Amino acid sequence: MKPTFARLTRRSLLLLAPLAVGLLGGNAQAQTAANAPWPTKPVRLVVAFPAGGLADVMARMLQPQLSEALGQPVIIDNRGGASGNVAGAEVARNGGDGHTFMVNVTTIESVNPLMFDRMPFDPAKDLQHVALLANTQLFLITRPNMPVNDVKEFVAYVKANPGKLSYGSAGNGTTPHIAGELFKQLNNAFATHIPYRGAAPAIQDVMAGQIDYAFAPGTVFQSVRAGKLKLLGVASAHRTQNFASAPTMEEAGAGKVYADTPFAVYAPAAMPAAHVARMNREINKLLALPAIKARFAEVGADAVALTPAEVKALVQAEIAIFGPVVKTRGIKVD
Repeated sequence: MKPTFARLTRRSLLLLAPLAVGLLGGNAQAQTAANAPWPTKPVRLVVAFPAGGLADVMARMLQPQLSEALGQPVIIDNRGGASGNVAGAEVARNGGDGHTFMVNVTTIESVNPLMFDRMPFDPAKDLQHVALLANTQLFLITRPNMPVNDVKEFVAYVKANPGKLSYGSAGNGTTPHIAGELFKQLNNAFATHIPYRGAAPAIQDVMAGQIDYAFAPGTVFQSVRAGKLKLLGVASAHRTQNFASAPTMEEAGAGKVYADTPFAVYAPAAMPAAHVARMNREINKLLALPAIKARFAEVGADAVALTPAEVKALVQAEIAIFGPVVKTRGIKVD
């Protein structure tokens, strides 16, 4: 018996020809799209916190070299508010031009869906991971005239003044807020939480004595050295080389107040994989540069190059840690 393909008549081949051309044409178009030059216009980097905050500072450190690497200007668009949701909604709704990315804290995925009764977007469906910028640690800072000089004295002072002190954070559900609630829970203390639209305005109010303390990123180092703030400890499992004299909260007897803050780069879910891969590659190249690592360290950030899959795994681990705190402390939007 002759093979089946031998039975194809000339007429059959003529009938199949348009289908074959269509399939080949489709493959060719897909290949062309994948190889098309990108970016073709300025890249918008939506930063989820106000100018002067740590996310903004790190983004601007990378901005000139990232622009050069991509061959297009990188425009920073600050969209603070709602614990990162304002920026997330902007990217999810209006980021479909293939040139829009976002810098946000990973709590937008691990905490916000638990804290907000209604999210303006679905992080799991509307966003995708691109890269990590850095892991940062938070430091316990107080107003300069607070009559304490170490964590032990601070704990005693807060407990001796229940309800009289206030602390600031970068917003409800952000890691500075979670650190503050962990501290209160572990030390049976009470202080009023004041949420801000980012870390920078909270730090300014601690410096001005409008609020008493905060857990803040390493952008405070310069002000601490100038005597404008007191820095008592670090809310992490390990001390940092960036401010080696600061003990961990646990070392100082205040319990396991761990609240590291990863800053990630996101893209809309529909962003082509090739564009995500290119952005990941260029960011990770910059994060590996000694000069960038040193500049990040100056503000208490550790530059960390990860793949999108590794960022996703980091978020899953964070959900397991922060989720119970949000539920136990009843952290909700005011």
